[in-house]
Amino acid sequence: MLGYDPTIDPYYAPAQYAFTRQPLNYHLYTLPRPEALAHRYFISDDVREELTRRVETTRTVAPPGLNLPEDLQGYHSLMPLEPVNTGDTRRQFGNWYSTVYRAVNSKDGAPYALRRIEGFRLMQQSAFAAIEAWSRIHHPNIVSVREAFTTRAFSDSSLVVVHDYHPNARTLYDAHLRSVPPEFVGGRLQGPQIPQAGDIPERTMWSYIIQIANAIRAVHDAGLAVRIVDVTKVIITGKNSPVRLSLSTERTMVRLSSCGIVDVLMHEARADVAYLQQEDLAMFGKLIFQLGCGKMHALTNLPKAMEAMSHFYSADLQKVALLLVGKPEPRKNIGQVFDMIGNRLLAEMDEMQNAADRLEGELMSELENGRLVRLLCKFGFINERPEFAREPRWSETGDRYIIKLFRDYVFHQVDEHGNPVVNLTHVLTCLNKLDAGTDERIMLVSRDEQSCLVVSYKDIKTCIDSAFRCVVLISSRSMGWSHYATVSCRDGDGVGQRTSLRK
Repeated sequence: MLGYDPTIDPYYAPAQYAFTRQPLNYHLYTLPRPEALAHRYFISDDVREELTRRVETTRTVAPPGLNLPEDLQGYHSLMPLEPVNTGDTRRQFGNWYSTVYRAVNSKDGAPYALRRIEGFRLMQQSAFAAIEAWSRIHHPNIVSVREAFTTRAFSDSSLVVVHDYHPNARTLYDAHLRSVPPEFVGGRLQGPQIPQAGDIPERTMWSYIIQIANAIRAVHDAGLAVRIVDVTKVIITGKNSPVRLSLSTERTMVRLSSCGIVDVLMHEARADVAYLQQEDLAMFGKLIFQLGCGKMHALTNLPKAMEAMSHFYSADLQKVALLLVGKPEPRKNIGQVFDMIGNRLLAEMDEMQNAADRLEGELMSELENGRLVRLLCKFGFINERPEFAREPRWSETGDRYIIKLFRDYVFHQVDEHGNPVVNLTHVLTCLNKLDAGTDERIMLVSRDEQSCLVVSYKDIKTCIDSAFRCVVLISSRSMGWSHYATVSCRDGDGVGQRTSLRK
């Protein structure tokens, strides 16, 4: 019998059939939750969904047929992050083409972004000195540089520079300057979306300017030059605000990417650092005009670009852009930009601090989940255990029977018609009272309604602790531990105690 070949099966033939991948239902396991308790026990849906999307993106695998190397200097599971073998000008690095991959480091198991420069032959090993200098720069608005190496794993001589990986990041070009073709939305065809001047709110523009200027300042203070401040290399990696209120109040986090690569590529063409830093300022000003005018070639006609900017942005923003694109001067530096920003820098700092407070609040909402999970784990270890301590009905007698009835009281309630009651408020309330061990009494009824017990949460907590200690003790014995005191695992009085364990 011949082996199964998926390539001849029409359901697995990617060249002939394309299937739309259904997105995950990120709200699946939290839909029934009560809104009154949403901010007490769960992070907001926006934050959880964003983090889930990042994890999902990190776990994607490359489609078959790309012939990617299985191992690349200690990196494996390569996944291209942009189209491969295309003539897109956004892939160009001067006279070279580049491709970005996501790969996993074999040493730490973490994903990284690998930018490969195709067809580059390294002539001097000293060119990697710039990478070592860049690896010492750690800044929130700069994608950190890790290492660089050359390889022939792609059947050519390639340079690979490793950076930190930020899932679902977008370039400023993709976010604001790329035209969107017509598409069907809700059954209706929407026309193409062409970027226009003033599409970006001024508050967002100032946020971009402040963050990019802050990154350039850190690079210049380190005695280096960015050398590539471009809309296709500045990426948006997340939001400062975990909840998007409106477009005018949205705060985004931007970072300079692809740093250090030009230093290696242009190592032989040595240039004065002061001159290169002046070029950084000019490229920064060009970027501002591109975003403000909604055009990649906005500076081909500076008066027209200024006129377009004047209709949508303040005079202060225009002055900053003009300063940056002006003629190089010995006294012109990135510090002058901060002098012109003024109070807007303080507003950005306030928003970042508010974002930190909001994220801390999101973490606080998850703080209590751990103890509830520990309670549920104890239930799982005790309830319905088929046999324990040579007693087949251990989980159905004594303290364990009370725990079983309480489990039914919490999770298996029904209404007057016999339908299941799914009420997360009831579950959380019962578990919190159990964890606190309150004196409140509840009535536990068996499934056959032949037994009825009135017990307090304190009594139930004692039963659970006693039964769980019994399970832990026997488990410890099996691992070679001994004990000083004897624990009764069969009676239901809950008197068994464990004082200590030793080898």
